[in-house]
Amino acid sequence: MEIPKIFESEYRFCEIVWTTEPIKSSELAKICKLKLGWSKSTTYTVIKRLSERGIIVNDDTYIKSCYTKEEVQVSEIRELLEKKFDGSLPSFIAAFTNNIELSDKDKEEIKKFLE
Repeated sequence: MEIPKIFESEYRFCEIVWTTEPIKSSELAKICKLKLGWSKSTTYTVIKRLSERGIIVNDDTYIKSCYTKEEVQVSEIRELLEKKFDGSLPSFIAAFTNNIELSDKDKEEIKKFLE
């Protein structure tokens, strides 16, 4: 199943949902006011929009995510890989590590992951 695209402000909203779910929409609106500076109506608009796209569920005013943070991250990395690197993981890794000094520990962890 393909995860719908989640835009940056929606992602920040989802991060709040992931750490607080299930959460009442009124409580979520208060948190979004504090953390994102959103009005209550903005929060409710985002709830409606994400519910319509199947990203979250509004069940009797309780908000829950349909996808985990990890699932969304993997989906977005795959999209980036396809769009910018023609699906080539080695090209992605080469570009990502080009100007980054990797420690021996980082290199070892990457090596273990690849094995």
